[in-house]
This record gives sequence, structure tokens and C-alpha cells, in this order.
Amino acid sequence: MFEFFSRATAPPKPKIIHPNAGLRRREGIIGFLFISPWLLGYVLLKLIPILTALWYSLTNFKMLEPDNIQFIGLANYLYFLTDLTAWYSLAGSLGYFLTTVPVELLAALALAAVFTSARLRGKNILRPLIFMPSIFSIGLIMSVALGLINPQNGWLNLLIMQPLGLPPVAPGASSHYFLLALLSIWSIGPGFLIMVGAMQGIPKELHEAARVDGAGPLTRLLKITLPIISPAIFFSLVINLTSAFGGSMLLDRSYIFSESLSPMEAYIASTMFSNLNVGYASALTWVMFSVTMTITIIIFRTAQRWVYFPEDGGHESI
Repeated sequence: MFEFFSRATAPPKPKIIHPNAGLRRREGIIGFLFISPWLLGYVLLKLIPILTALWYSLTNFKMLEPDNIQFIGLANYLYFLTDLTAWYSLAGSLGYFLTTVPVELLAALALAAVFTSARLRGKNILRPLIFMPSIFSIGLIMSVALGLINPQNGWLNLLIMQPLGLPPVAPGASSHYFLLALLSIWSIGPGFLIMVGAMQGIPKELHEAARVDGAGPLTRLLKITLPIISPAIFFSLVINLTSAFGGSMLLDRSYIFSESLSPMEAYIASTMFSNLNVGYASALTWVMFSVTMTITIIIFRTAQRWVYFPEDGGHESI
């Protein structure tokens, strides 16, 4: 009892001020000033439009009738459940993701393995050339790709198909998949740099010890390289996921004439700009966003099983 009262009546301990508290405060303010342009742009160009789209998805807003906007609750989402075109488009976008993302990852891994080889010369010149196509405008990329498969004067037909006596590649299902593969390989620049950086960080002693033990190049790649760079693969997977689905939320990555290789994005753009139904288009974007978040959560939940985390002991299986 006496000890309790002595603690209650004891004077408060003096507040210890860190000797670098002022410096830390100034560094924090300076850091905030540096990121404030990005924060301002995010709030004005991303967050506010996203929240506005959420509000529009609960209304019957149409572009030609802005004065007749009414709150209709979840009616747009209930209509989506019976919209077969939307379901087909969503399934097509999932197929687009399952087609392009593996191609991008495999191409980035293959090129990174080549560029980390000691036998390759001129890496400093070739590396920017691999990354450069990923910063070109998507309109330019689509123009090049469509010109490549043009049935009259396309480069693919003139240089490959005609000399071999094969029928020309015409717009259709086959050319669509060819465009998917082409655009996937065209945009591997960021993933390629991530893989190269991860592979260059692997200690050379590990490969040398495996080589002494008789492990070949393929064995070293599968048993050493891939498990160690699995965090980079995981990061690239998430980046490719947001790249495949990220433009639908704000319609800020629409292709030429509102055409998209992702059917759901094309359907959303058609609903908004052709049918002028902003309310239903906004609901479709939130459906797409929910699907994207679900896939992302699944990827993060399963990461512990195949991603190597050195600080946690890691899982060396991939």
C-alpha cells in the first residue's frame, strides 16, 4: 500500500529530448515538402476521381442528362449480375491477365539471366535498349503492332509469311493473341531491370560452390537463382497485375478509339463514351477494382509459401 501511494505521489519523470530531435523534425518537414507535389497530384487526379466514381456508381447519371441524376443505390451492381456481356468481358480480362503476365515474367527472367552472364559484352548499351520500349506511348505501340499484322502491307506478312508461302496474318483471334504476346514482351522493361538487379545481388560464392558440386546452368538457375530472387518475382507479379488491371479504375489507360486488349476496359469505355451511361460504367470500374484487389490479396496470402524471406528463415522452394 505504501509503495502504491509513493508511486502516485512521485514527481513525474523529466521528458528526455533527443539531441537530434530538431534535425529529425526539419528532415521530416523537408521530406514532406518533396513529396507534397506527388500527394497533391494523387489527391486531385486519383483519389477524388475514384471517390467520385464510387458516388456515380450509386446513381443513374448519364452524360446527356446531368440534371436528372438520381440516387439508385445498388441498382447498377444488381444489373451487372444479369449483364452477360459484362461477365464475358470480365472473363476475357482475366484471360488477358493470365496470358500476358506469365509471358512478361518469363521474358524478363530469360533476358535478365542473359544480361547477368559474364560472357555477354556491351551490357551498358543493350540494357537501355531493352528498357526503352516500355516508356513509349501506348498509341505508338498499338500503331506499330497493328501495322505489323496488316494483311496488305504488314511487315510480318511481307518479311515472313509471303517468303515462306504461308497465308497472310489477318485481324482475328490468331492476330489478337499475337498482339498480346508482342505487347507483353514490348513492356518488360521495368520487370527486366528488377530481375537484373536481383540476380546481380546473388553472392557469386553460391554459384561457384554449386558449380564445384557439379550443378549445371539449369540446375543453378532453378535451385539457387529463382529461390533467392523470388521477392523480385513477387514484386514484378504485383506490378504486372496493377498494369494489367490498373487503368480501368479511372479509364486513364484507354487505347486508340477506346479499343483495348482487355475486354472489360473496352466494355467500360464503350458504356461510358458510346452509351453515355456514366453511372453503370462507374459501377463496372468498381467491380473490376474488387476483382483486382481479390487477386492481389490471394497473391499476398500465398507469398509465404514460395517467396524467400531471409529475415524469417525463408522458404527456398519456388
